[in-house]
Amino acid sequence: MTYKAVFFDFDYTLGDATDAILAGFLHGLTLLGWPAPEREAVRRTVGQPLEVAYEGLTGDKDPAHQARFREAFASVARPMQANGVPLFPGAKELLRALHGAGVHVAVASTKQRPTLEEILAAHGLMETLDFVIGGDCVANMKPAPDCIFQGLARLGLGPGDVLFCGDTTIDAATAHAAGCDFAAVLNGTTPAGDFAAYPSVYIARDLPDLQAFLGL
Repeated sequence: MTYKAVFFDFDYTLGDATDAILAGFLHGLTLLGWPAPEREAVRRTVGQPLEVAYEGLTGDKDPAHQARFREAFASVARPMQANGVPLFPGAKELLRALHGAGVHVAVASTKQRPTLEEILAAHGLMETLDFVIGGDCVANMKPAPDCIFQGLARLGLGPGDVLFCGDTTIDAATAHAAGCDFAAVLNGTTPAGDFAAYPSVYIARDLPDLQAFLGL
């Protein structure tokens, strides 16, 4: 283990909030007059800012409609997520092993920070984290590297000190833009081949595989 810090995306990297996300999309889209979305179409948007996902599914570029969608989505999805989001096998063990090894650990996601903290606290994992950076904490969401730079500044570390772990090419592009190493975790909808265009130190089939790679 040579990294001083490991940062994680959340959705489809550490946890699976599909049910809550789908319910939020269903409510938000139908409220604005759009048809109910297909489950897989929604799953493929996970990791994108909500406004980008909304535009991708509907073609609607109107900022007012996007803002209304975000509000409607949050009114349904956030309470559901606060009541419980399952973690992927190995998530608790990996975070606790990193913390126990003295490695700085953070979550950097497009999800809102209060929602992330509620989910992680429900699993008793906040004590393993140095901090959580949500999409509401940065000026520019991923793939802009703001979340990683903010985390590095808080820890007083450089890009070479951190490994960023995520499930999408958005995460890979974020790590590349920040100049740090990236490890893919294949818990989501992105196949291993899609990461070929980005430098990755490892492509893990799951979180126990990632833990083994890190030697923990």
